Amino acid sequence: MSSDGTVVKSLRDLGLTARGGRDVKVTDLAVDSRDVREGYLFAALPGTRVHGAEFIQYALRMGAGAVLTDAAGAKIAADVLGGADAALIVAEDPRQALAYTSALWFGAQPETMVAVTGTNGKTSVATFTRQIWQELGLRAVNLGTTGVEGDWTAPLKHTTPEPITLHRMLAGAAESGVTHAAMEASSHGLSQRRLDGVQLMAAGFTNFTQDHLDYHASFEDYFAAKAGLFARVLPEDGVAVINIDDPRGVDMVAIARARGQEVLTVGREAADICLEAQRFDATGQEIRLSFEGEVRQERLGLIGGFQADNVLLAAGLVIACGGDPDDVFDVLPMLGTVRGRMQLAAMRDNGAAVFVDYAHTPDAVATAIKALRPHVMGRLVAIVGAGGDRDKGKRLLMGQAAAEFADSVIVTDDNPRSEDPASIRAMVMEGAPEALEVGDRAEAILRGVDALGPGDALLICGKGHESGQIVGDTVFPFDDAEQASVAVSALDGKGL
Repeated sequence: MSSDGTVVKSLRDLGLTARGGRDVKVTDLAVDSRDVREGYLFAALPGTRVHGAEFIQYALRMGAGAVLTDAAGAKIAADVLGGADAALIVAEDPRQALAYTSALWFGAQPETMVAVTGTNGKTSVATFTRQIWQELGLRAVNLGTTGVEGDWTAPLKHTTPEPITLHRMLAGAAESGVTHAAMEASSHGLSQRRLDGVQLMAAGFTNFTQDHLDYHASFEDYFAAKAGLFARVLPEDGVAVINIDDPRGVDMVAIARARGQEVLTVGREAADICLEAQRFDATGQEIRLSFEGEVRQERLGLIGGFQADNVLLAAGLVIACGGDPDDVFDVLPMLGTVRGRMQLAAMRDNGAAVFVDYAHTPDAVATAIKALRPHVMGRLVAIVGAGGDRDKGKRLLMGQAAAEFADSVIVTDDNPRSEDPASIRAMVMEGAPEALEVGDRAEAILRGVDALGPGDALLICGKGHESGQIVGDTVFPFDDAEQASVAVSALDGKGL
């Protein structure tokens, strides 16, 4: 630490070796050249559209004392680096190097860390894990799509943030007294090595279905990114908690066992934590489970059969970290609904219910509708849309899923981003030709609510917890749950 209180660490302290063996003092880390100040280490990382090395010249003007990049980056910026006094670190995998550097820079992490990956269910599992820990009297947080929640809170822009932000958050949580943390591990975050400096005790796998093929080259590339949590990030003495019901669960078990990791399976047949039966009602479900030869029955105040799978995966993660199984199962009835995940948003005077869910993949839409069905006595109406600038191949499939499992479908806009909203809707409509097309999302919700009779239910898919709609480069305020409440109030004459 310098005389003015600024934290200063040498490159050697951060595990880095510069060309020529230089060892300079670093005052902070940055991946955005606009954030660089005197003495910073600037990480110039390869990107999907442009290499970060293009911005090295700006980082140097701002006073960067060191630059971390790869061989390609060093070549791109050779001219400006040649005349600069900054130390140059060339790494074969600069993203991984930044992850470890960030961990060493910030130092502190919660003592007990777990991560969960999979196409669907990450937020729910991470949140339930945090809730279980809190019910057991531990200070805990979850990090991911909904930000940092629990005994310490903060907003996040990405499900798995880049390493500097991630470790700043982990250090902040630890310094506030948080001892347990559950985080979501996205395929983007795993493939870009963002978690590689996180010290995990256990890791979970939920499921694997189509998503993010706009980023990953193939389905197998997408799976390989997910598998990196067990093949690379979780240490050999960690515990892998895996949903064995998913077709790729067997592959994840093989990867974990090949690393020497202990495996704890969760599922409906021949699993360590076995979900043996479920009974549904209007406000939740009763579940029968078994573990180590003991059978238990618990009530969950959660809508959707798949939520039981998420809850038991979370219980498995807590048990994997040393939680007493009896204590863990005892607190399951205390778990609350995750924001934007099968969330009851409003009730009509006639008893019809409106739910909001983050389902934004074909499998998630099908799963959500099928899971809601046992809780509904009447018709089930689904609102579905697809995001712009994302995997186009899933749009028709999302329409098909909604049309197959719901009694009535309304196709509307999600986050069109830079694409033409009408063209996105047309792709979804190909899978649901009998659906009603309503471009304006607020109007679609109003029409969906208006269509509900006694005992019916409306499921609004896609945006879940999100509080904005992205059109072009603008984020307009929009909350599905809030819109549902407004629609119910207007139609039932309750006033606003």
